[in-house]
Amino acid sequence: MTDSPLTRRALIGTAALAGAAAVLPEGLAAPAPPRPAATDGFRIVTSGNGLEAAKAAREALLAGTDPLDAAIAGVNVVELDPADLTVGYGGIPNEEGVVELDAAVMDGRTMKAGAVAALTGVKTPSKVAKLVMERTDRVFLVGAGARRFATAHGFPDEELLTEKTRKIWLYWKNRLSDLDDWIEAAKDAEDPDVKEFVRKYGKGIFRPQGTIHMSVRSASGDLVGVTTTSGLFFKIPGRVGDSPVIGAGLYSENGVGSAGSTGRGEANLLTCGSHTVVEHLRDGLAPEEACLKALRRIAEKTHHVPRHRDAKGRPTFNVQFYCVDAAGRTAGAAIWSGSKYVVGDAAGVRTLDCAYLHERDA
Repeated sequence: MTDSPLTRRALIGTAALAGAAAVLPEGLAAPAPPRPAATDGFRIVTSGNGLEAAKAAREALLAGTDPLDAAIAGVNVVELDPADLTVGYGGIPNEEGVVELDAAVMDGRTMKAGAVAALTGVKTPSKVAKLVMERTDRVFLVGAGARRFATAHGFPDEELLTEKTRKIWLYWKNRLSDLDDWIEAAKDAEDPDVKEFVRKYGKGIFRPQGTIHMSVRSASGDLVGVTTTSGLFFKIPGRVGDSPVIGAGLYSENGVGSAGSTGRGEANLLTCGSHTVVEHLRDGLAPEEACLKALRRIAEKTHHVPRHRDAKGRPTFNVQFYCVDAAGRTAGAAIWSGSKYVVGDAAGVRTLDCAYLHERDA
């Protein structure tokens, strides 16, 4: 998909508005130029675990739902799914066995945002993040304060640790050291839930982590985003990654684009990755190249800590970006090959391969 050329009429209109601004009395602002009406429908872009989320968001958009509400309804599907161990209810807990959730929303129409971090007892932290945006003059609430805010708005304090994730956490804790008081039971490793976890997450060069991001461009061109996660598996209590941080885990701005991320949050925090992607869109890059350029910056800046580089000097972690620009073009890209992303529009929902910087070794 390519941007439509600027018409002679649009050029004349822009010049007329500029001329009008020059003669307005001091203190009066020139009227904003009209935003071109989008004619090719909405766009959804989300992480590889967001197939069902994209379907839900798509149905909401087809029904005329506000784009931010549609995006939140989409990620709620994953937040409420105990089978997804990386987000919401049933997420892997911190090292003390407590599930702490992070989420953020951003509305490119108003440039307002809301976020929560280290929130306990709420299955859908994305909804609380939206309330922070709507019901406060602040952006970010954390820990006990976020919990009290959620309680004040009617969210019950629910147990987020499932029997499955409790067993996985206990297995991890039992195997930490031979010098503590915990003893690994032989039968633990044979538990079906533990075996599935080890098969899926126990190999490879990356420490397990996961998130879902979703960006939406509405049919009228409005841009919004939401990111939600249970964070790094078995994290230090209180650890917060990039997901709820505006400019790192997501960034949305009307007329430019919306982007979000998954992967190693610390690397993305230090480079303000999602904001960087949107700035590359502002500079005229196509979405895929905007994502790859932001990833190159992360890879190039990862040189101070030896354990974060492999023998070939490449990052020993992964970061993925997902974005949609004002024209409705979408992309997903990662440091390493093998990542997926999901796109949706009026025609349907489909999973695609992310572009990447490095091919994984065989």
